[in-house]
Amino acid sequence: MDKKISSYFETVRDLTKNIIVTGETASGLGFRDGLKKAISMITACDKRGRKLIFIGNGASASISSHMAADFWKNGRIRAVSFNDAALLTCVSNDIGYSQVFEKPIEMFVDAGDILVAISSSGKSENIINGARMALAKGCDVITLSGFGENNPLRSMGAVNFYVPHSSYGPVEVVHHAICHCLLDTIVSRADKRKAK
Repeated sequence: MDKKISSYFETVRDLTKNIIVTGETASGLGFRDGLKKAISMITACDKRGRKLIFIGNGASASISSHMAADFWKNGRIRAVSFNDAALLTCVSNDIGYSQVFEKPIEMFVDAGDILVAISSSGKSENIINGARMALAKGCDVITLSGFGENNPLRSMGAVNFYVPHSSYGPVEVVHHAICHCLLDTIVSRADKRKAK
């Protein structure tokens, strides 16, 4: 049991060193440059009076809800997550689960917003459709994915964070850490500006 526990945390530690970040041209950005680009995108979005939209399924939905709340509460950046139970069940029942994010994005997202699309596999049809709609509406997209390196979500964003692992837990933990790193860096920079 002790080996399993140690192995788990060693895996998460190693994954944080092996995150692959690409841009729109699929060329590597390097992790720090990818974080800087995402932070610049988010702060510019906020200055324009636009918002962040988070989407995800299962645990990624939990990360989406948590981060949307933290971005507006702690970062004072307008952020929402399309994870309301009535919305999800309505769109799923009346239109189809593959469009559960696509339809709200079509209705409520404005050009200049940023979609943060989170999918461990990078293959979830509803996340892919949501990202496509966001791009069609003139939004920037940031993706977080894992599992197969050729997953389709990994090539859809201006910044794509890919965690090279095939188990949900470690991928989700690292995705959550990336989101917190983005927010905490933005908050820290804002606090330093206020202190001057």
